This record gives sequence, C-alpha cells and structure tokens, in this order.
Amino acid sequence: MERRDELLGDLLRRVSRSFYLSLAILPRSLREPLGLAYLLARAADTIADTRVIARAERIRHLNVLRRACAGEVEDVGAIARAAAPHQAHAAERTLLERVDDALARVARLPAPDRAGVRRVLTTLTDGMLFDLARFPGEDAAGLTALDTLDELDGYTYLVAGCVGEFWTDLHLAHRPRLRGWEPSVMRATGVRFGKALQMTNVLRDVPADLAHGRCYLPARELATLGLTPPDLLGAAGAARARPLLGRLLAVALEHYDAAWRYTLAIPRREWRMRLACAWPLLIGQATLEALAAHPNPLAAAPPVKVERSDVHVILAGSTLRVWSNRVLGAEAARRRARISARIENLACAARARRAP
Repeated sequence: MERRDELLGDLLRRVSRSFYLSLAILPRSLREPLGLAYLLARAADTIADTRVIARAERIRHLNVLRRACAGEVEDVGAIARAAAPHQAHAAERTLLERVDDALARVARLPAPDRAGVRRVLTTLTDGMLFDLARFPGEDAAGLTALDTLDELDGYTYLVAGCVGEFWTDLHLAHRPRLRGWEPSVMRATGVRFGKALQMTNVLRDVPADLAHGRCYLPARELATLGLTPPDLLGAAGAARARPLLGRLLAVALEHYDAAWRYTLAIPRREWRMRLACAWPLLIGQATLEALAAHPNPLAAAPPVKVERSDVHVILAGSTLRVWSNRVLGAEAARRRARISARIENLACAARARRAP
C-alpha cells in the first residue's frame, strides 16, 4: 500500500501539479485508472521529448511502451535505462523507472477500467508518434507547420480530446448519479472539453514550440496574412499573426462553451466531479484572457501564464460557487465576455491596418 500511495500520490503530484488538483478531489474509485493513465501518458511524452536521444530511437522506445500499455509483453525496463538518465527533473527520472509498476497496476484494474486505460493510451501515443513524424526538426532551423485547421483539430483530438471520452466513460461506469446522461452526447461534449484545454496549450506555447521546430498554427491560415511559419520567429512577424490568434481564440472559446455545458450538466451532488471539471476551465479561460490582453503573445518570453496566486483565488472562489449552476455559469459567462471583447479588439485593429 505504501508503494502504491507513492506512485499515485507523491509521484503523480510532482509530475503534474495542475492535473493532480482535479484528480485528488475525485471519488476514490476514479483516481486509480485516471492516475495510472496520466502517469503512463506522461512517461510516453517524456520519452518523445528527450531530444538528446536520436529521433529514431525515441520512436522505437515509444512504440515499445505503446505495445506494453496495450497489454503486450515488452521489455520496458530498456526504456528507463535509455531515457531516465537524460531527465533534468528527478520526478521524470523516477517516473520512467516506475513504468513497470504502473503497467502492473493497469493489468490489475477491473476489466472495463483496464480496457479504457489501454484504449486512451493507444490514442495518446498515436498523437505523440504523429508529432514526431510531422515535425522532423529539433530546432527553429527545421521549422515545420501543420497545414490546415482540420489538421490542428485532429491533433487536438489525439492528444486531449480522447481524454474527454475516457473521462466520461469512467464516470458513467462508476457514478450512478450520471445515469440520466446520454452517453453519446456527453462523450462528444467531453471531446470538446479536452480540445478546449489543448487549444489553450497550443496558443500559450507557440514561442517554445517554434524554438523546437514545431508550428501548430496552420500554414494555410498564415498564408492568408502573407506570412510563412519562419516569419513567426521574429517579433514583427508574430505581431502580424494576431488576427489568426484572434480566430483561434474564438475556436477555443466555442470549445469552452461546450465544456461548460458538460460541467453544468453534472448533478450538484457530484460536487467533486464538478470541481474537477470547473477548475481547469476557469484556469484555462484566465489563460486565454491573458493571451488576448498581451501585446504580442506569440513572441512572449517567458510564456503567458496564470500566476500561482491567481490560481489559488480561482480554486477558493469556485469551491463556493460549485453548488449553483446559475452562479458558476455566470462566472464562466463573465470570463467569456471579457475574452470576446479582446478578440473583437484584435479584429478591429486588423481591419484598421488593412484600411487604405
């Protein structure tokens, strides 16, 4: 028991401060499958991002872990021996060294939970393999971009939208109070929940991703502004991309609207689940608002983020509001209105620049 608590307690907290907040508040029956899925996904992502290891080797290691997550017998210890020593953070080294423990825990889960964990890990590692294949460069000199908005949408499903399906299925299986939900509708809405959070990550992380050779802003959309992906490496080019930022912020907001419908559909007596969903949405909207208010967020260094003190305020305030759809929905609507106003300001500024 002590070792298990360490895996899903201290280690999980150290590798995921934000997700751990939501996980810790959930009913006990949900923490293990969700926590194990997160740990294994994080281990896979750590391998994919270990750039001191040759890309072909990373792909090979990731495929080994992918098969192990699917229940096949693989020597995952080789992964830890290859990748763990290269991790700057002690928690990530420990995570890779404990992958065998996490896989053994998955194998002991009840069959439906085990199948769900394996299914979502297959999709998540598909997204990581897509990323490694789609972006062959390791730095700005090898910058590559996604092509279309549809490709961006597909990517956000692979790396986050699928988690919304998994989250929904687990809660439907474990929480009888959700029996009034229509599974297909709520699974689709859960996908949009995940996409909302991933779009926020994409827009926040543009400068860092560009430095690593990855541009998730679609090339065709940049071309309508007379820009190419390398233009974003300079502050002036990044500033010219603000109209595209506004459009993508609007896409993200529509996903947040769906995510809030999901959250407000949770019965009030399931207050733990309501908080676990409301917290990332409120923090995510605060991040979008900071991006929309920044003079040049696509070139910001350090990246735009919500300060820890503000996160504490969000957590404390939402704990009181979570019982009321009216109050919680009003808070979401106020945040949305502020972001929408800033998006409109971006659009007006872009039209002014185009005017003769």
